Amino acid sequence: PGGPSFSTILLPGLVGSSIIMQAMMAVIFPLMMELTWQKSITDRALAPVPVPLLAAQKIIAAAAQGLIGGLLVFPAVLFIHAEGEAPSVHVGNWPVLILVMVAGSLLSAAGGLLLGTIMNPQKVQVLFAMVLLPMTMLGCVYYPWSALDNIRWLQIASLFNPLVYVSEGLRSALTPDIPHMPVWAFLLAIVGGTVLLTWAATRTFTKRVLT
Repeated sequence: PGGPSFSTILLPGLVGSSIIMQAMMAVIFPLMMELTWQKSITDRALAPVPVPLLAAQKIIAAAAQGLIGGLLVFPAVLFIHAEGEAPSVHVGNWPVLILVMVAGSLLSAAGGLLLGTIMNPQKVQVLFAMVLLPMTMLGCVYYPWSALDNIRWLQIASLFNPLVYVSEGLRSALTPDIPHMPVWAFLLAIVGGTVLLTWAATRTFTKRVLT
């Protein structure tokens, strides 16, 4: 009683998970089709542009779709709710909000490209069971990261989940009154993770296409 409503806690997490999932799916499934029966990626590799640029194009295109997905989900979560359960949203920091949404989209798109190039297309169902479902349940979508203080090992383990940082970043920008990670912590993780995953995904994509 007197605390934030569940819808207020949930809103940043749902927007963040929409960004992450949409960006990942936007690159994984088309890539798997191109690498298997369509083989259209081979034709693209013959274009007079470096293969890493093809990887960058896929990341940017998927990130744009992830960003659009988040923007579409936001009004739905904001306005569709039970009577008297409207989420309390106040943008406390516009630059942080924009940076988290854009960098979070790029982060998930790069992660999707990496997964798409290292996974066996015939075992794509493993992606849902072993990656996406745990990522969503442990991604601070339904609760703030600070709620795991009493389960310290799980709180630390969740730091390997990129969705945690996107959810916490959006929580700090959209619902600043709810406890959240320090700004420097989630920005460092999101921006640093984007750089690292883009580098790794570009390498694996180039190797996969050229072989």
